[in-house]
Amino acid sequence: MTHTSQELATFCKQKGFIYRSSEIYGGLTGFYDYGHLGTILKHNFQNAWRSYFLGLHDNFYEIDASEIMHENVFKASGHLENFVDPVTKCSECQVNYRADHLIEGVIGKRVEGLTPGQLTNLIEDHKIVCPSCNSELMPVEIVNMMFPIQLGVGSTQTGYLRPETAQSPYVNFKLQFELLRKKIPMGLAMIGKAYRNEISPRNLTLRQRAFTQAELQIFFNPHKVNEHPNFDKVKNYPLRVMLQEDREFNMVVERTVQELVERGLPKFYVYHLAVIQKFYFDLLKIPQEKFRFYELDDKEKAFYNKNHFDIEIDLNTYGFTEVGGLHYRTDHDLKGHQEISKEKMDVVDETTCEKFIPHVLELSFGVDRSVYALLDLNYHKDEQRGNDVLALPSDFTPFYCAVFPLVKNKDNIVEKSQEIYESLRKEFSCFYDQTASVGRRYARADEIGTKYCITIDFETLEDEAVTVRDRDTTEQQRIKIKELIHYLRDKK
Repeated sequence: MTHTSQELATFCKQKGFIYRSSEIYGGLTGFYDYGHLGTILKHNFQNAWRSYFLGLHDNFYEIDASEIMHENVFKASGHLENFVDPVTKCSECQVNYRADHLIEGVIGKRVEGLTPGQLTNLIEDHKIVCPSCNSELMPVEIVNMMFPIQLGVGSTQTGYLRPETAQSPYVNFKLQFELLRKKIPMGLAMIGKAYRNEISPRNLTLRQRAFTQAELQIFFNPHKVNEHPNFDKVKNYPLRVMLQEDREFNMVVERTVQELVERGLPKFYVYHLAVIQKFYFDLLKIPQEKFRFYELDDKEKAFYNKNHFDIEIDLNTYGFTEVGGLHYRTDHDLKGHQEISKEKMDVVDETTCEKFIPHVLELSFGVDRSVYALLDLNYHKDEQRGNDVLALPSDFTPFYCAVFPLVKNKDNIVEKSQEIYESLRKEFSCFYDQTASVGRRYARADEIGTKYCITIDFETLEDEAVTVRDRDTTEQQRIKIKELIHYLRDKK
């Protein structure tokens, strides 16, 4: 049985995963805090992302940059002029709504990329009214979503909270290229906060005003866009895609990497589609039927993106939801920064002696949305057990194992339990619990995703073995203490 988004939100708060920020003051719309378990889960995702994507090439590195940036950064990138969303306001209660999302919720199809006039016509044609008070909506306008910051006391200089992490690698490109010995391709990764003054933030962490992104910007020779040294390793790998032509039938079609190349997509681009899908299937264990790449058309994608597929996951309540994207941004960003900063961005490929401004392939991931997906797809109410279960993959769950003494009033059992706990916590995320019955402790462990529960009982003192319970099957095995670490290591 599926759950509602409200049930998931309640669970996340009760267990210490995610809850509204500043809640003792009534909360702040569009801002959320991660509790003790949510922070571990989020860090586990970020660490897995780092290990996987930085491992794709020996010239990929992570940087960390300021969240407040110079005004000219966003003049060069086009954000000052173009980073806008359509908004409509209720004529009576004055509540603002994101116009395209409001319309999509009523008519059931995407309207991204339409002009304010076209959106206004759709509101009128479909007689869409204010969801709060049923009054008439005003004509659609556009608003800039960036947060300006006044720098210093009495200063007239304005900075901006970055609306995406991408601009940080772009303004760092020239220096990092020199520091990394002028090698192409070069990858600069960023995991950090971005800020957008969303018109109508909603759906827990799916749409926030402050959110975490994980992005890899790959700078490469544009003349090599139709090649990749590892292409043959993935050419027969099937990708779950919804091309523009598939929308009419609302079908996700499996096409091999080679098939997409034959349809005109560059090898360098499609190779990274395969890499991304493997990350979600092999590491995050997302069910294949819950995943798709969604191709954007020319109206929907940013004008500078030559190719753009959204990464989407089928969530309870919300259906297929964007959690990231793969964007071929060409040389738009570096050219823009070259024009405004007057710093040359062209390079020479030492292997071909060609001179060019590098093109950029952006692998972009919403960390909060991916964490939400992990919670949403792995949470369920187990009627037979009578408790909630969070069946997270072993590498992502906050605690991989737990140690329970059968009773807490027998010193020899407690001492043995603590000895085992101390040996396990050196290698595994592990916690110790001796409160309440073992059955209740199993239930608590299930609810926070703990994969294995290890119980030390009276027999342990005689046979040097413990009972290991599996979260997913509830099956129990007796394992010798001397073999326990190897057992848990092999199961991970």
